[in-house]
Amino acid sequence: MYTVLVVDDEPLICKGLSSLLAASGIDIDTIHMANNGYEALDYLRSEEIDLLITDIQMGTMNGIELMQQAKMIKPWVETIIISAHETFQYAQMAIRLGAKDYLIKPLNSEQFLDSVRNVLLKMKRPDPAAQEDLIAGMREHFQMRDPQPQCVDWLNRLVADPAGTKELTEKLGRNYGIWLPGPYFSLLRMKLEMRSGKIEEKGDLSANDLKLLRYAALNITNELLVGQWNHTAFYSSNDEITVILQWNEGQYEEAGADRVNELDMIGRSLYFNIQKYLGISCTIGLSQILKGIDFLDVLNEQAHKARLCSTQHLDHFVFYYGDFNWSHYPQQQPTEEDLHLQTSLIVEKAKAYIHDHYAQKGLTLHEVAQSNHVSPNYLSYLFKKETGINLWEYVIKLRMEESKRLLLQTDLRRYEISERVGYESPEHFSKIFKKYYGFSPSELKK
Repeated sequence: MYTVLVVDDEPLICKGLSSLLAASGIDIDTIHMANNGYEALDYLRSEEIDLLITDIQMGTMNGIELMQQAKMIKPWVETIIISAHETFQYAQMAIRLGAKDYLIKPLNSEQFLDSVRNVLLKMKRPDPAAQEDLIAGMREHFQMRDPQPQCVDWLNRLVADPAGTKELTEKLGRNYGIWLPGPYFSLLRMKLEMRSGKIEEKGDLSANDLKLLRYAALNITNELLVGQWNHTAFYSSNDEITVILQWNEGQYEEAGADRVNELDMIGRSLYFNIQKYLGISCTIGLSQILKGIDFLDVLNEQAHKARLCSTQHLDHFVFYYGDFNWSHYPQQQPTEEDLHLQTSLIVEKAKAYIHDHYAQKGLTLHEVAQSNHVSPNYLSYLFKKETGINLWEYVIKLRMEESKRLLLQTDLRRYEISERVGYESPEHFSKIFKKYYGFSPSELKK
């Protein structure tokens, strides 16, 4: 059973689409409705949303911005965009962000339901019983077509020492169709934990089984990235896969894009899908983005160092090089004490920023992370680890405490209090208030 979030600033359209889905017979358990992007973000933060269906032109936050925020919160959420206009720029950006469909209003009911069915069908969750027989199934059905050894060797030489870049890239392009014009590059290094999860229950794996898993992980990587990001994925060791990501000038300067969040989204999506479909865990290191293919060795080392931080954060899996203050680490790799001090400082700064801005409409995790010069993913992890609650729960706590105080100590109306604590609509404020306290603002007043 799936959970769907429908977002449109026209309430009648929102209700109409929800009713259509409810009566469709599609395997949907819950349908949430939001009338603007900020309400939608609250659902994305607090509910397990599988599919986001959003209008593209809505007030202060459009559908593209909502989609970007949704991908940061839950990279695996699928999206269908609906629009009153067939605008090429919007459609292009939606597809770049991974939208599964772009539908034009007025919607054809059957076309809309077919689109929803297709998206949900393709995200069908694996059967746990079938997953236990994963290796046996892979042995029987997988026909491995590994990248040619010479190609893999050249790619590993390129990222280790790009001194012979021109000759190597010419060979890769001519012989294997791998083109690396850039000019912007980043590297991702993913280490597969072959003995974890469901597979550990099957006992020791043969060398061929491990090879099958590595092959499957490479295929998942390519399936996830193809069409959305210009990438080259290859084996860098028996249990590690390296991905070269590149952007041309136009892609890199795309309006509204945040490349660090994009890297973070790619890393978390890969982790989620490797675990979901292969039953194994992995740790991922992400480099910064630099201009020029001559810096591939620097990016390779950054991704490697970032991934090694997993030894100090055993319950975290995606690490961005820019999240760590490398100039403060005498040993070139942070110790447990280094990271503890850094964590306390980051969380205290985040709390201070939230206290100053919690009543701001449209406050996002991205904004809090930017003020701290860390990625949203890492800030979320550190905040929960240090305080025991997630960052957005902390924002809601401050908003609810202040709204309760205003209800009890002032004569302000509900809509005025809603405005003062950062909510777009009084109705949405009341819904959050009742969920938090168990009674509505009007009941508290009485």
